[in-house]
Formats: sequence, C-alpha cells, structure tokens
Amino acid sequence: MFKIILKLFFLFFILINQTISEENIMILKLKDGDVKIELFDDVAPNHVKRIKELAAAGKYDGVVFHRVIDGFMAQTGDVKFGNSNSKDFNLSMAGMGGSDLPDLNQEFSNLPHDRGTLSMARSSNPNSANSQFFICFKPAPFLDKQYTVFGKVIEGMEFVDKIKRGDENNNGAVSDPDKIISFK
Repeated sequence: MFKIILKLFFLFFILINQTISEENIMILKLKDGDVKIELFDDVAPNHVKRIKELAAAGKYDGVVFHRVIDGFMAQTGDVKFGNSNSKDFNLSMAGMGGSDLPDLNQEFSNLPHDRGTLSMARSSNPNSANSQFFICFKPAPFLDKQYTVFGKVIEGMEFVDKIKRGDENNNGAVSDPDKIISFK
C-alpha cells in the first residue's frame, strides 16, 4: 500500500511540475517559424505578468521588429505605434510607444544577457519598461543588471536569427520590418 501511495504522489508531483512549467512557456510565431520561450516568473514576476497579459489580449500580434541591430538584438513590442494591424500604426514612431498600462519598476537580476535572452526595453529611467522587449542575438554583458531579463529562447533561435536587420547608420531602424505573427 505504501508503494502505491508513493507512486501516486510521485506521479502527482510530476504532473503538477509539468503544468507549472507549461504556464511559463510561450510561442512567438514569426514568418520563418515558431520560437519557444521560457519565462522567468521567479526572477521578474511583474514583467512576466505584463507580457502574459498583453499577449493574452493579442496586443503583440502584428507588432513589428522596429529596431534590429546585427550582432546585438531585435527589438519589438511597441503595441501602440508598432502594431501593423492598428489604426495607430506609425513606423516612424515605432519604439516610442507602449501599452495603456502603467510602467513597471525594474526587476534587475544576476541573469546575464546571453544569446536568446529576452529583456525589457526602457528609456533612461530604469522604471520605465512597459511593453517593448528585445531578444539578444549574441551575449551583451554591458546590459547585465541594467535591464530586466524576463525570459529565454529555448527552441527556434534560428528563426530569430532570420529577422530582417535594420540600417546600421540609423540605430537599427528597419524600413520594411518583420513582425510578430502571434505571441501565445
């Protein structure tokens, strides 16, 4: 009897653990394929909550990668001016907007900005992150402990690598940008 109870407990633990981990997995659908992302709600709970909230509302669907710098990162997430499906879409202003929700206080951590890291974009004010984020193409240690890391690509980085690059002479601005098809 004890062995049966032990086995049931073990099975229950595995199922619960799997459910918890699936809650923190999202799929970023790009033109070239799906990118599987693990969110770090234990490190940046408020930022993860914000990303999930905006994604659940479909706010990221159609949002362009407005700033993409080869060898550095791809920035997206301007749900106000960067959403190509919205009446407010304005590529020249993409990167200056956010959601209608209040800005977030920083949740800096010891997690490094490695290849595949997702981190929140912000202004010079460390407590100004809102909806915009970026994905690192390569390690960027100069960003460590200055930007909130909230996730990491765990599958499909080869599709992130195919995002159209921007103009090096214009801070990575992209004239005909790729976009997020969906983020769920």
